[in-house]
Amino acid sequence: MFFHHQELAYTVRVDKPNPVFARMLQQAIGGPEGEMQVMTQYMFQGFNYRGSQKYRDLLLSTATEEIGHIEVLATAVAMNLEGAPAEAVDEVVTNPVVAARMGALEPRHFLSSGLGAMPSDANGVPFSAACIDTAGNLVADMRANVAAEAVGRTLAARLLELTDDPGMKDMLNYLIARDTAHQQQWLAVLEELGPEIATNAPGDYENVAEHQPHAYAVFNHLADRQLDETARFATGPSLDGKGEFSAPDTPPVVGNVPDPAKAPPEVHGGPDATGPKGSGAAARFTRMASDLADKVTPG
Repeated sequence: MFFHHQELAYTVRVDKPNPVFARMLQQAIGGPEGEMQVMTQYMFQGFNYRGSQKYRDLLLSTATEEIGHIEVLATAVAMNLEGAPAEAVDEVVTNPVVAARMGALEPRHFLSSGLGAMPSDANGVPFSAACIDTAGNLVADMRANVAAEAVGRTLAARLLELTDDPGMKDMLNYLIARDTAHQQQWLAVLEELGPEIATNAPGDYENVAEHQPHAYAVFNHLADRQLDETARFATGPSLDGKGEFSAPDTPPVVGNVPDPAKAPPEVHGGPDATGPKGSGAAARFTRMASDLADKVTPG
């Protein structure tokens, strides 16, 4: 159950409306590093968590806060679109990198939302929940959450560099402070879990002995140079205390040369790729596909 308060989570003030900055703010709403991403991620992690109530409460409380952040940013987008004269658009694009990519007003801010925010990124691409991480494993989720807040805080800092509007700077500094708090709280959960912080998630499954040598080796796939063998990731005990890091000069070859079965004639794969009729797994697949088609075809 959710409730909505009329007051914003933070007061939004725009001193100089800027439609180009409104477009850039969309990234903080619907981009893969934006507030819709963390809101959805924390919400589903909380819905699905089966452990201690304190962690479920923290996840759902933070997810609900992120809904408020989306409202704050949506308000900022709308206010940046209000009263901005068309002839001012080119004047406000002062950063050449931004000018080359952004250029002007996002057309959909007029065409699709009537001078309002949208659930999309700075290019008008709709938000996709495909970018969220919900593992159903607390250690994995906390690590994903730390990363999400770190990337989001970086985005907010970059947006801060692109505006000289005092109101927008104030709002972004508030959001940066909240991103700091969220990073710290997720790190605190990992610390509270004790030894789990250095454990490979999930922590209740061990590597089989056969593959233990591969569990702590850093494979070098660089064609022209070796990895730094003195780096922490290449030498010394692993963080979980169960192995030793290594960095072999070349990745070990552990696989065989693939030898796929010939295709049945029905596939029409060409003379070199086709086997005798009725042979092999491919033929069984063909029969299965035909049988399935017969079942779903209306009689």
